[in-house]
Parts: sequence; structure tokens; C-alpha cells
Amino acid sequence: VQLQASGGGLVQAGGSLRLSCVASGRAVSPNVMGWFRQAPGKERELVAASQSNTYYADSVKGQFTISRDKAKNTVFLQMNGLKPEDTAVYYCAADDSISVRRTPSSYDYWGQGTLVTVSS
Repeated sequence: VQLQASGGGLVQAGGSLRLSCVASGRAVSPNVMGWFRQAPGKERELVAASQSNTYYADSVKGQFTISRDKAKNTVFLQMNGLKPEDTAVYYCAADDSISVRRTPSSYDYWGQGTLVTVSS
């Protein structure tokens, strides 16, 4: 499975961005698709993931929304009310686990990362 992420960029605080990630390489969409982020000097953390249900990190609940279009093997991350602390490289990740797992090592497939920069 190959993952191609897009949609990052520079935005002012309070603005919005929508990230997209397309999975290719096989007909069946991965069971779990999600987004991690990694800020400079920090560990990679799971922001949101979608399986039969959805997971959100506490820091983004009510601010970010994850959605999937399984027919197009695509996962989206709508990010509203962006804050400077949301600045990071965002990575799309996918896995065939039966449930969402939070550790990066649990994911088999990774996109290339897209930079989100939020200015104050």
C-alpha cells in the first residue's frame, strides 16, 4: 500500500486546512487509516484515526475531524481553529489491525508527511 498525503501549508492562527491521503496499491482499503503529527523535538503522536469508529487525541477533540471515502481509498483531516501549537509535519498512516492503535510502530504503511505551519 502506498499513501500519498497532501494539503499542508502555512495558515494564520484560527484558520483551517484540510489534509487528504490517498491509498493505492490494492483494491481493499486498509482497515485503519489515520493521521500522526510530529513537531520539532517531539515524538510522533496519533492525532486522529478511523476504523469502524474514530479516535481523536484529547488535544484536537472538537477542533479536527477525520473522515473517509472508502470507495476512493481516501482519508481526510479537517483542521479548524488552528493554533501555533498545531505546527508539525503531519503523516498519514494505515494498518490492517482490527482496532485503532496509538503507537507509530503499529502502523505498516506511511505517507511522506506534509508540513502544517500555523503562524501567530
